[in-house]
Amino acid sequence: MRPVPSLRHTIADDMRTKISTGRIKAGERLPSEAQLASNYEVSTATLRSALAVLHGEGLVEKIHGKGNFVRYPRRRITYVGGGLTLRTKPSAPDSALRVSVRTTNLQAHGQLIGLLGVSASFPLTEFLCLSYQGNAAHSLARIYVPRDLSPTDVPAETHCYGGVEAKLAELRPPLAEVRERVSARPPTPEEAATLRISSALAVLAITRVASDRMGRVVEAALLVLPGDRADALFITHHMSPEGTTGQ
Repeated sequence: MRPVPSLRHTIADDMRTKISTGRIKAGERLPSEAQLASNYEVSTATLRSALAVLHGEGLVEKIHGKGNFVRYPRRRITYVGGGLTLRTKPSAPDSALRVSVRTTNLQAHGQLIGLLGVSASFPLTEFLCLSYQGNAAHSLARIYVPRDLSPTDVPAETHCYGGVEAKLAELRPPLAEVRERVSARPPTPEEAATLRISSALAVLAITRVASDRMGRVVEAALLVLPGDRADALFITHHMSPEGTTGQ
């Protein structure tokens, strides 16, 4: 026997259908939680549980002091791993995002000491990159480099993360190894507030560490990509015994 769906999932399914069919439009404010609970003849707690399902799927967002709103669809981006440059690409040619960049000089602390293999208080530069779709925050990246490899002319705004990476590459020695770790986890409270996402929505957390031929770590990047708008792509080329690339 098929399990009977819970009340919260029945309500979530109904609201999801209304959103997908346009009966409730993107950007529209939902009725109050008390009114929705009355409409569905359930308790406020059950209604909030149903809304939590939609929050987790990225369909609805709650704005403090204003209520619940249907979110505009987010453009998807793909993080391309396995290369010597940090790359994200839009899912469609017209899906370019605007990236703001804030540059800060700081000293190594916490996990940065281990990631970059440096001592505490070692001079670093942080590039905080926040991408936007229109006025809505889309993804977050923190890039750390040793101070002596930090360019001084990184633009405060660019059209992609590649613009920042190109500037970093001007002073960076040739890379010999890039290690990438991808995990799915809940966002931290700061990440959820910055990206305006539900704490129930999983994010792709990517840690990328690049080393030069001498084994020195010359860049560490921490990327946070909300799961409702991001994919990660890794391509491996296998070599045949004759030295040609396998198909």
